[in-house]
Amino acid sequence: EFEYERHGTQALIANFEVATGRVITPSIGDTRTEADFVAHIERTLDTDPLGEWIFIVDQLNTHQSASLVECIAQRCGIDSDLGGKGKTGILQSMASRAAFLQDPAHRIRFVYTPKHCSWLNQVEIWFGILTRRLLKRARFASTDELKQRLLEFIDFFNQTLAKPFRWTYIGKPLMA
Repeated sequence: EFEYERHGTQALIANFEVATGRVITPSIGDTRTEADFVAHIERTLDTDPLGEWIFIVDQLNTHQSASLVECIAQRCGIDSDLGGKGKTGILQSMASRAAFLQDPAHRIRFVYTPKHCSWLNQVEIWFGILTRRLLKRARFASTDELKQRLLEFIDFFNQTLAKPFRWTYIGKPLMA
């Protein structure tokens, strides 16, 4: 509409705990940068600093960043030389960083969905629920109101709707 006035956006980074169906440690802010993602991961890890973690993520560049590798190496007690970004070692390229982050020997590791297959990540199902139940046709007067309503919805979801998703695909090839 010609009267539509955009008041800004917010970036939501969320974790979906597959065992309980709850959304944990959501991060909402003005940007979705490498630093934002690392800060989100740090906040999540702080909930169980010595626990074993598996993060399922898409292939976004922030999910394979040098600062994320440094964070995970520090949290896992890996003090070997990581090399230099764009130069040598683990930090050399996105591929080498992703290989390090996927290492099953680490207590904190990342699993990357194939390109164009983020639908395999259950948090994407939850984002669909968020869109249908809160965002579609909604109006927010400010980014602060949007952030508050997002946090309220997450709290409501966790208290009343959270449950593990049941996969229904049985692995048979789809027929054309």
